[in-house]
Amino acid sequence: MKDSKKANTVILKFPDFIRNNIVLKITSLNAVVISIRLIVSVIIQRLLAVTVGEAGIASIGQIRNILAMLSSTSTLGTFSGLVKYVSEFKNNRPELTKVFSTATVFLLLGAIISALVLFVGADYFTNYVFKSNEFTYVFKVLAIIVPFIALSRVISGVVNGLSDYKKYAKIELISYLIASVILVVGLYSYNLQGVIIAIVIAPIIQLITLVAIFGKTLTQYVKLKNFKLQLDYRKNLMAFTLMSFISAFLINYIELEIRTLVTDEININEAGYWTAITFISKNYMVFATGLFTLYVLPRFASIHGRLEFTREVLTIYKTILPIFFIGMLLVYLSRNYIIQLIYPNFTGMEPLFKWQLLGDFIRLCALVLAYQFLAKKLVSSFVITELISLVLFYVLTKLFLNNYGTEGVVIAHFVRYAVYLIVVIIFVHLYYRKQSKINA
Repeated sequence: MKDSKKANTVILKFPDFIRNNIVLKITSLNAVVISIRLIVSVIIQRLLAVTVGEAGIASIGQIRNILAMLSSTSTLGTFSGLVKYVSEFKNNRPELTKVFSTATVFLLLGAIISALVLFVGADYFTNYVFKSNEFTYVFKVLAIIVPFIALSRVISGVVNGLSDYKKYAKIELISYLIASVILVVGLYSYNLQGVIIAIVIAPIIQLITLVAIFGKTLTQYVKLKNFKLQLDYRKNLMAFTLMSFISAFLINYIELEIRTLVTDEININEAGYWTAITFISKNYMVFATGLFTLYVLPRFASIHGRLEFTREVLTIYKTILPIFFIGMLLVYLSRNYIIQLIYPNFTGMEPLFKWQLLGDFIRLCALVLAYQFLAKKLVSSFVITELISLVLFYVLTKLFLNNYGTEGVVIAHFVRYAVYLIVVIIFVHLYYRKQSKINA
């Protein structure tokens, strides 16, 4: 009888545990958004696979990498800096205004430079990325879209800095659904070209959704009458510019290069298989990305002691790692069904699942720790660890590609993050050892 009462008490307390655990609250809300996105994504990816084939999937991967690179260059990489300083100064409006003023200058410079480079170099880029002149107009359209990408990125930084996870979830879901509808219309109207244009204009949809949902909140923190173009925080944000160049620009550049390498060394269909497995990976990794920017980065920014940091990391690990492990195990066990459901005839994907999933799980463990570099603005630690990771990925891919074919790319992905995790642990340990000596 007592055991029964105890069990009932535990069951009744479980919802309270969720309500009191901010990590679980964000995770559970993200789960709803990601689940809806996943269902829509499955439908769209199947339509794309059937309609444009492996080669088309590879081309779509190229344009997505270009957009991700522009999200960094168009703002000169101020996103993580905005998240950090908004979380620190959300109750200090004068300092917050200075941060926004500096970010706006960075945005203007980044957007103008990126737009000019894209417009002038449209012929070069289309030949470099797609090996043809067919998509020259895409880069000229992108040049026009760049300011929208920049503004969307800056406002997203504010949403994340305020840890407004409910509005973040709403913005992500609505903008994704609208963009998906436009993509399907583009697919059936103009085939691959329509899809690429739909992807290119997605940042405009994101910006409109951001302003519609978050506009009133934004005006509470950004007072236009006090707004001036100043550079008070230029040194602070420039550190994040360098880190963003590594984390957003170079990572996507390396992916773009590897896709080209697989196309040249094997064939474009194999590049399509690898692109397809990375699409699946990115769909479930988005689940963690929201948690990192909404909770981990602002939380780590406010932690100063080793003991408190360790406790927080363990809490995050205990909360999300079991969820991810079960999810990834289910993905692996149902890999053949996933291929039949989403990518029919993409049978070459099957051997890629194991190494991709193992690499992603280790990556998740490492990223939780690595966000300390962003939170504490540890530029050298961040740059060194990321460069080691990127160089390893590219070099190992070139080495493994000859012996293992496309599977060599995902084996390189696994080895890269295994080494990366060890290196990050060492750097975090060295940081706190240095801090203890300073405080001694």
